[in-house]
Amino acid sequence: MTTQHRWFSNPTNIYWTCKALIEGRTISHKTEIREVKGWRLAAIVHRLKDSFNWPILTEFRGPDSIAHYRLSPGTDPALLRFPPSAKQLLDEIGGQE
Repeated sequence: MTTQHRWFSNPTNIYWTCKALIEGRTISHKTEIREVKGWRLAAIVHRLKDSFNWPILTEFRGPDSIAHYRLSPGTDPALLRFPPSAKQLLDEIGGQE
């Protein structure tokens, strides 16, 4: 019988959000639900913008005005401040703490 250590292999929603944004992706709540079964994307984006000064742009699309988030063009991810659960990304992108 094999045991999966999902606790350690699944990234946190905050980590996933930061990674998706620095990869240049545009993400929405639907994307988060599909990829990491999360449901707090707006709160995570708000915290990244408010507490960590991330230049995140929000575009509301469709008849239901669904929010889609992306980093402002020209943002250097290596210069961003990361929340504790996403600091590992600093090593991956070669940034500074």
